[in-house]
Amino acid sequence: MTSDYYPYSKYTRVWIPDPDHVWRAAEIVRDYKEGEPVLHLTLEDDTPLEYPVGPKSNPLPFLRNPDILVGENDLTALSYLHEPAVLHNLKVRFLEPNHIYTYCGIVLVAINPYEQLHIYGEEVIRAYSGQNMGDMDPHIFAVAEEAYKQMARDERNQSIIVSGESGAGKTVSAKYAMRFFATVGGSTSDTNVEEKVLASSPIMEAIGNAKTTRNDNSSRFGKYIEIGFNRQYRIIGANMRTYLLEKSRVVFQAEDERNYHIFYQLCASASLPEYKDLCLASAEDFTFTSMGENIFIEGVNDAEDLEKTREAFTLLGIKEGNQSSIFKVIASILHLGNIEICSQRDGESCHVLRDDLHLKHFCTLLGVELKQMEHWLCHRKLVTATETYVKNMSTKQAENARDALAKHIYARMFDWIVEHINKALHTSSKQHSFIGVLDIYGFETFEVNSFEQFCINYANEKLQQQFNSHVFKLEQEEYMKEQIPWTLIDFYDNQPCIDLIEARLGILDLLDEECKVPKGTDENWAQKLYKQHSVSAHFQKPRMSNVSFIIVHFADKVEYQSEGFLEKNRDTVYGEQINILKASEFQLVADLFHDKDDVAPPKSSRVNVRPAKSTPKAPNKEHKKTVGHQFRSSLHLLMETLNATTPHYVRCIKPNDLKEPFMFDSRRAVQQLRACGVLETIRISAAGYPSRWTYPDFFNRYRVLLKKSEMASADKKLVCRNLLETLIKDHDMFQFGKTKIFFRAGQVAYLEKLRADRFRSACIKIQKTVRGWLQRVRYRKVRKMAVSLQRYGRGYLARRHADFLRQTRAALLCQKQYRMVRDRRAYLRVRRAVVTIQAFTRGMFTRRIYQEFMLHHKAMLIQKVVRGWLQRRRFRRARDAAITIQCLFRRVRARRRLKQLKVEARSAERLKSLNSGMENKIVQLQRKMDDQSKELRTHNEQLLQVNNKLQKQLEEVQSRQGGAGGAGGAQLSSLQEELDRLREELQEASAQRKRMEEEHGKEKTGLQLRVEELEKENALLKSEKEEMNHRILQLTKSSGEDSGSVSLMETSLQAELDAERQRYQNLLKQKTTVEQRYDNLKEELSMSKFQPGHRRNPSNQSSLESDSNYTSISTSELGDTEDSIQLVEEMGLEKAAMDISLFMKLQKRVRELEQERRRLQVNLDKMEELARSRGSESRSSTSEQETADLAYNNLKRQELESENKKLKKDLNELRKSISERASENDSSKELQDSYNLLLSQLRSANEELDGRKEEVLILRTQIVSAAHIRENNQPIQQSSEAPEVSEDKEPLDSEEALKAYHGLRESKKLLEAQLQTQSRQHGDELEALHTQIELLRDDIEKKQEILSYTASLSPEARVEYSVQQEITRLTNDNLDLKELVEKLEKNERKLKKQLRIYMKKVQELEASQAAAQTSRSRPALSRQVTVQRKEKDFEGMLEYYKEDEALLFKTLITDIRPNTVSATVPCLPAYILFMCIRHADYVNDDQKVESLLTSTINAIKKVLKKNNEDFEMTSFWLANTSRLLHCLKQYSGDEAFMTQNTGKQNEHCLKNFDLAEYRQVLSDLSIQIYQQLIKVAEGIIQPMIVSAMLESESIPSLAGVKTMGYRNRSSSMDVDSGGPATYTLQALIRQLGQFHGTMRDHGLDPEIVGQVVRQLFHCVNAVTLNNLLLRKDVCSWSNGMQLRYNTSQMEEWLRANNLSHSKAAETLEPIIQAAQLLQVKKKTTQDAEAICSLCSALSTQQIVKILNLYTPLNEFEERVSVSFIRSIQTRPQQRHDPPQLLMDTKHMFPVLFPYTPSALSLETLHIPASLGLDFLIRV
Repeated sequence: MTSDYYPYSKYTRVWIPDPDHVWRAAEIVRDYKEGEPVLHLTLEDDTPLEYPVGPKSNPLPFLRNPDILVGENDLTALSYLHEPAVLHNLKVRFLEPNHIYTYCGIVLVAINPYEQLHIYGEEVIRAYSGQNMGDMDPHIFAVAEEAYKQMARDERNQSIIVSGESGAGKTVSAKYAMRFFATVGGSTSDTNVEEKVLASSPIMEAIGNAKTTRNDNSSRFGKYIEIGFNRQYRIIGANMRTYLLEKSRVVFQAEDERNYHIFYQLCASASLPEYKDLCLASAEDFTFTSMGENIFIEGVNDAEDLEKTREAFTLLGIKEGNQSSIFKVIASILHLGNIEICSQRDGESCHVLRDDLHLKHFCTLLGVELKQMEHWLCHRKLVTATETYVKNMSTKQAENARDALAKHIYARMFDWIVEHINKALHTSSKQHSFIGVLDIYGFETFEVNSFEQFCINYANEKLQQQFNSHVFKLEQEEYMKEQIPWTLIDFYDNQPCIDLIEARLGILDLLDEECKVPKGTDENWAQKLYKQHSVSAHFQKPRMSNVSFIIVHFADKVEYQSEGFLEKNRDTVYGEQINILKASEFQLVADLFHDKDDVAPPKSSRVNVRPAKSTPKAPNKEHKKTVGHQFRSSLHLLMETLNATTPHYVRCIKPNDLKEPFMFDSRRAVQQLRACGVLETIRISAAGYPSRWTYPDFFNRYRVLLKKSEMASADKKLVCRNLLETLIKDHDMFQFGKTKIFFRAGQVAYLEKLRADRFRSACIKIQKTVRGWLQRVRYRKVRKMAVSLQRYGRGYLARRHADFLRQTRAALLCQKQYRMVRDRRAYLRVRRAVVTIQAFTRGMFTRRIYQEFMLHHKAMLIQKVVRGWLQRRRFRRARDAAITIQCLFRRVRARRRLKQLKVEARSAERLKSLNSGMENKIVQLQRKMDDQSKELRTHNEQLLQVNNKLQKQLEEVQSRQGGAGGAGGAQLSSLQEELDRLREELQEASAQRKRMEEEHGKEKTGLQLRVEELEKENALLKSEKEEMNHRILQLTKSSGEDSGSVSLMETSLQAELDAERQRYQNLLKQKTTVEQRYDNLKEELSMSKFQPGHRRNPSNQSSLESDSNYTSISTSELGDTEDSIQLVEEMGLEKAAMDISLFMKLQKRVRELEQERRRLQVNLDKMEELARSRGSESRSSTSEQETADLAYNNLKRQELESENKKLKKDLNELRKSISERASENDSSKELQDSYNLLLSQLRSANEELDGRKEEVLILRTQIVSAAHIRENNQPIQQSSEAPEVSEDKEPLDSEEALKAYHGLRESKKLLEAQLQTQSRQHGDELEALHTQIELLRDDIEKKQEILSYTASLSPEARVEYSVQQEITRLTNDNLDLKELVEKLEKNERKLKKQLRIYMKKVQELEASQAAAQTSRSRPALSRQVTVQRKEKDFEGMLEYYKEDEALLFKTLITDIRPNTVSATVPCLPAYILFMCIRHADYVNDDQKVESLLTSTINAIKKVLKKNNEDFEMTSFWLANTSRLLHCLKQYSGDEAFMTQNTGKQNEHCLKNFDLAEYRQVLSDLSIQIYQQLIKVAEGIIQPMIVSAMLESESIPSLAGVKTMGYRNRSSSMDVDSGGPATYTLQALIRQLGQFHGTMRDHGLDPEIVGQVVRQLFHCVNAVTLNNLLLRKDVCSWSNGMQLRYNTSQMEEWLRANNLSHSKAAETLEPIIQAAQLLQVKKKTTQDAEAICSLCSALSTQQIVKILNLYTPLNEFEERVSVSFIRSIQTRPQQRHDPPQLLMDTKHMFPVLFPYTPSALSLETLHIPASLGLDFLIRV
């Protein structure tokens, strides 16, 4: 150090002791010289002070750190390390920016804010996960992340030691640490171990926490929770160990304290039914819960807490029965405390009252004998070597024994609960490593300190020793790592104090020895301590007491009262009472008191027993051990565990005792800092080289001290070495390490002073030059102004003299005129006055006369009006009275009439009159039914008569077989006439039946139309009402809306659309995650079950069966048309449209119809040939079989015609309904397109039906012409073969008669069948009418019952009953109408489905006919060869054989690399796959289409799963999948997608299949690939963001104003000598450019590329802003400028790549505003308003956080004042701020894939030979 520097000089700031504030700041006002007795100071309030200084009694005060170091995250980074500096730094961080966490070396100091802070959310956990401990703001999550990372990296168990006094927040800190582990290392199974670990907290708080004077929820025990992890570092289990439960609290509480919470929770819930058997009352009624005199805690509901406790019990698997037993045991302790023990007269014995109710409750709840417990509560058993006898106890002894029993029961209950919690948290899996969280009591000192405080402080001594050794070890490792000579640092070793307590003949040994003495007392034990340890430096005897002692602990001296030590150490519980409890009838109570190592004594044990003496029963081993011995053993076990782990320390500080938020009591804080070892850490660090700087940081900070020539060297280490050797002469004050420079305490402050002096001198020089320049400029301005003023002054004087002369002349003229005017005005004024007086006088007299006249006139008017009013009032009264009387009289008559009408209405005659219409209708229906039955009987009789007549005629024909031919012909003609007549009668009957059916259908249709009209009117009214309401709302809102309402509406609609897309894509992402998990489990299962060889099973079959999401397509024919329609109804229209098997069924039906038509045509041809061959033969040769065939053909023709008419009618009706539905939905373009397509298909089907009709007509014409030919040939045959007839007349006549008989028989059967069908129909109608009559009868009977029931009711009840009946009737009618409407809609849907299927059928039929014709006509015509050659031209289709399908997918998807097709058309695989799909569609191969699409999707999924970290491969398949999706849309045939197609492209549209569902599957797959692409890209750029945006120096000129760095505390990263990897902004931009180039080369749509870039920019913004909000070192003015420059470079990159339209720049708005916030002025109210208006994208919480973190670069800047930050917080702002501080880095914008058709023609596509697709055939 330079010789002229002395720290205690003028203006130096120091710390001086203060009784109120512990330390106060002061400033030296006079240089201090060594040896002076007084130091002259000035306090902060300008009060002078002479501070005495002495070499021994009062040393020089501590020096203050520069303001630039105040508020550091790490206390070890301070230049001066001492108690006041640490206290002041903590106070500034806690009160100004409200930072509750601060590092102190390896210790995290946590100050309880007594307020809920939003710094523990999921986004904060993600921000700290994976980060280095020194890079982020101090936080409990940073410590947890450090432990988690070291466990994973070093494979060493970790421990987090949380300590502090009661109320400091230990339990909360431990809870947050466990929450971090549960979030980061969540369990992989469904056991939810992390939830169980967190659920154990309510239970432990209920049974182990209590209210004390310092804390409302103080933990009265210590616990160590081990959280187990597997090899994947996922939580698999946990284990809890507890230490030193404060059992004395069960029987005693100080004033304003409470017992454990569970007692008060049970008492608060005592009134509930499930707790009645506990016999509890208010907590004030029990001794053990009312000692503190305050049973309530403000803001705590004990009954609700009990419910939470029970829920936690249930979650951890503790059954309801065990819970009930636990509550019984706890309630029995309360009853035990209320047992009253009365003293006997002798004073040496006592007894319990016989009717003591609490004793009965105690025994009942625990299931023990009342008499035995009553006896042993007042007696004890003494066992000697020779005998055993019972001794009475005094009242005091009995009460002590009772209290000891209560404490013992509660302790056993506590241990049982902890044991079962550990069972619930235990896992059978193998534990790889663990992280322990130790929540243990801190150092305690009270006015009265007893055995509990002694054990607690003993534990803290052990922990402090371990802490000191660990800190010393870390310091040594740091020095050796930097290769700095190591000198032994003397640190405080508290081993002597520990030996005083636990060594041989130490305090605990003497205490155990005194406990063994039968008459041992606390006083005797204290005297032994005085005698044994009086020479120890850590043991002292108080002057004024002989029963207390003082131990000098590491934190403070503590005086302990020896009273009660022996009793608490013995923890005496009499064995007789324990034996009674062991014999409890409740298993849980008995198990509580049975020791685990209780075993039956072996038989051989009697060998060692002397027969003359009885051996007493050996006491329980557990009862032999004292509490001190048990605690010492468990503490040694804990220390062994901690020593085997890597510890991490969290010290919790209680800022005040009033529990006020953000209030700092310096005295209480410094007391805890001394006790928790923080100051010891500072002392160890300060003993060596506490300040450490890396070479680059030191060079950037202090290069202002260098000369220009010294900065020329490129070796920064050499420059730093030369600078330090020049500035600091004492080389022991610093050391040079490998990567850092180490400084002694105060040297950094000295360097800061030199730097400030250099800046100050430079500023003075600048000020001198600037002030001289300003003075010269000012002189020139003054001189110039003086000359100008003189010139203007002289001109002004001359102008003023000329004005004076002009004014003098004007004054004379003015005087003359003025005098004339004055005299004239005086005369006129007098004249006006005279005239005015005369006028007023005359007017006054005239007005008086007029007033008298008006007075008389008004009096007369008043009299007239009053008299008229009196007369009118009298008339109105009379008229009102008459009207009133009339009204009363009419009301009486009306009431009488009403009663009469009510009586008539309730009478049966009324109901009969109402039902008369119904009866008439029933009679009409009955008549109609009778008429129909009569007609039916008439028809039956006619048929019987005709049948009999025909039978008779047949017999006559048979009897006259030998008659003449002419007579036979006449007979045949008569029979033919009879047959025609019967046919006419049959047609009349069928016509009548049709008329009846039409009438019935018209009635039904009329009802349906009426229902539809009513519904339409209702819907119309509702729509009009809604429209009117909407218009009213619009009119009311239109006055307040401005021009931006349209844009706001569009924004809201877009936001809703984005939200809907976001929900859909989130569901899709979850689906992808579930599929991924399924695939992983499937792979694991296959790997675990793998065996050599190949076995055919369903898991290794084709992907069509395993991966397809659709029903398989089969060409088998499964039924007729009706079955197909039924199948359509079951499957739904969409799936049926995709299932080709249904179309095949319909095609089969069409083929059957076609075969029938062909058969008829063949028959016709045969008949024509037969007629031509027999043209020369006689009429008798015509066979009867041909006649029957002709009749059959006629009937078939009629059936076909009727079927065609019906089908055409159905088609027309459907077309009409669809057109109406389409016209109603004109607003939907997509529905209009589908309607147009359906119309075109309907037209084609109609044309097909017309063709069928023409064919039928042709067939009919041919049949008729054949009949005419036959009739014409008949006379010719008769004339030409007359001789033959005469010769062989008899056989021919008999043959013809037989044939005629067979024909008549067939026609008779046909007629009988038709008549039977009609009779069945009439029978069905008759049954329906009978059923309707029965229903009407039932209805009449019900109405009669209702009538009789209403007659028995009172008038009021009748009215109510009638209303209910009417409501029921209307409800039923409404339901019936709804059901009718649903049926009609269902029927309509059914018809639509049938129509679509028929359309598909017709299309397939046309295709099959065309193929058949082509195949038949190809060999016949020579010109077909030419057509075949034209078909061989390439039409943009590719064909492959079925066996080559696997090779296609392997070559085109599985094995392809993006670079192999980089020189070809983008998205070439998508085009090739679509061309294969086109060919499968062209040949109408449904199985091939399904196989192709399903296998493609599955293959793409497998490739992406295999390359899930490859951005290029993911981008490549995203482009191809989206292009395949666009091709399916472009060539689907939908008009919406064909608007931009060329004519050739429209010819290439798909013909046979609708692949809409596959388009949806491909859309979902595209979204999944997009999400994977974003995940891969974010994983690549996320490590680069912080370094590139916040740490890299893009502007070199700002490198010199970088803030001071501090030591890298974290050992989380393995850093070589080169330091950690850093990224520049250019590297980040290059990576983004690489992403953009890759996506562009792969042919990805520009809209999708813009969305990817937008998502990546959001990630950059979120990560940057989150790190900015959690790092103090980057919140400075220079970093703000650097950050703004970096964001501008990002925006420039967007503009250069034409991505400005992607909205990516908008995502950078928060970080841009944060950079501007770091640069703007932050002082006045106007600045606050400007900040609030500027930072619109930041929340108020984020603005305040950045302002709190703002760090000045040097002494010339100022921190942001607390008042300014408060003004920002309190300023009213119309903001909707989110509750969380950090941004969500996982947020993903909804993706949209816009339709982008391709201009490429498929026939021009060239497939390179390098792909190896030679097996594809161009079609």
